[in-house]
Amino acid sequence: MVAPTYIALGLGRFARADRILAVEPIEGDERGPGRRTRVWVEGLGQPIVASRSEAAILAELGRLPDEDDAARPAGRRREPRDEPPSLF
Repeated sequence: MVAPTYIALGLGRFARADRILAVEPIEGDERGPGRRTRVWVEGLGQPIVASRSEAAILAELGRLPDEDDAARPAGRRREPRDEPPSLF
């Protein structure tokens, strides 16, 4: 069995990649510090508010594990995590 991949949503929040149903950019007055994207996750009645942009989340979701990192600009290389980071 393959371990699930976790996607960073920012501010210490993570979601399993296989459970993310949709991402929705926050616009207008609702958008602000730490409030860039709503992430709809299977099993949750309300979306998680992410501090990362929808483009960044979608890019991480769509990245193939064998993609050539040399083609990515420096500072834009983010490996999907197999588990959320330890807090301690």
